[in-house]
Amino acid sequence: MGVHPCLLGMVVAGLLAGTAVCAQEPTPRRADFAGQSASADAHYVAQWALDHADNRQLPYVVVDKRDARMFIFNPSGQLLGSTPVLTGLAVGDHAAADVALREPSDLRPHERTTPAGRYVSEPGRNLGGEDIVWLDYAAKLAIHRVRADSSEAQRLLRLASPTPEDNRISLGCVVVPVAFYERLVRPVLGKSLAVVYILPDGQPAREVFHRAPAASYAQR
Repeated sequence: MGVHPCLLGMVVAGLLAGTAVCAQEPTPRRADFAGQSASADAHYVAQWALDHADNRQLPYVVVDKRDARMFIFNPSGQLLGSTPVLTGLAVGDHAAADVALREPSDLRPHERTTPAGRYVSEPGRNLGGEDIVWLDYAAKLAIHRVRADSSEAQRLLRLASPTPEDNRISLGCVVVPVAFYERLVRPVLGKSLAVVYILPDGQPAREVFHRAPAASYAQR
């Protein structure tokens, strides 16, 4: 019968110093969805962020475009809340090459994508003075509320529908219900930096988020 390594260490240490302490390995952190339904890709990325310390001890967000859903986690991976979202009209994981030089309303329907990837978000304001959460300022990509304009009623209906297929309607931004924005987005993402992961449409998430980040990548 073999000797447990911890017991063996106690014996050796006891012989040398008369006392011994068996060190405990830290318990791995687990992303906790609090029982809410989520895709396998959402579970994978939420855990990947913790396993690689990629969220830099910041709150983090998983946006699942296929399921039209957003999950907000605290720095330790505990779910703070989730909501249906609206995303870009077009299926696709890349922005138009000249998106920084154009107004979002000038994008053609097939260019109105919500680009996949990792973003370090920052609270800010748009040109109209509305407080929003910037994902990519140059590309005019942000998280914001449903706006009180001529499209409001249609967008609320799409958010309330039971299927995600009709949630692709925005110019590219991630749009959330006003109540959710005020309850959770503003106090969590609207106060400091956070990390936002937008899952891809065209490939498994583990092909986009699959290894520990390089030093330069992790510092942003």
